[in-house]
Amino acid sequence: MDSKEKKHIWVVEDHAPFRRTLGKVLNAERDMHCSREYDSCELALQALNKEKADEPDAILLDVGLPGMSGLEGIRHFRERCPKAQIIILTVFEDDEKIFQAICAGASGYLLKTAGADAIVQAIHDALNGGSPMNPRIARRVLEMFSRLAPKKSDYGLSEREKEILQHMVKGLIKKEIADRLQLSVHTVDTYLRRIYEKLEVNTRTGAVAKALKEGLV
Repeated sequence: MDSKEKKHIWVVEDHAPFRRTLGKVLNAERDMHCSREYDSCELALQALNKEKADEPDAILLDVGLPGMSGLEGIRHFRERCPKAQIIILTVFEDDEKIFQAICAGASGYLLKTAGADAIVQAIHDALNGGSPMNPRIARRVLEMFSRLAPKKSDYGLSEREKEILQHMVKGLIKKEIADRLQLSVHTVDTYLRRIYEKLEVNTRTGAVAKALKEGLV
């Protein structure tokens, strides 16, 4: 596959050996390419300002970075390259950091103990509309939001939108939802945009988090 057709992945990680290893793993894949590696959010954001044509399709982002933290960086990356999928890859698994990352707009949250195959699969899942998390983090997220009291508002969601949101919470990606409801992927995309707008979120992860937090499904 031509390098222009491959998905461009950026790695923002301050531990040089781990960063280089991630780059080698990604470059070994047929359909993706580690086009940029940075050791801080500041350098990555500077590059985005200078070279608009080289925007990433996905960003693997550490939390504990020098200077601007990865959690703070999520918001800036969302502003500069809103289409990029941001996957947190970190050693931290405490509830507060997970909650902050999801609310800021991260598409997924993985621990650095995840194997190379799991990281590659997480990127594929995020690019296909999924919300990759390893099982331990996913359980923490569900437990965390289940403890929060639901609100009464349903944000004006239609029955079909609620049905699609329910499938999203179950982990189905767009094509699976389309097949399950006998709709086109384009139609599901339209519903997703409406759901995001009504829930005032920007990502699938944010929609799922809000649905769980406020008892919408």
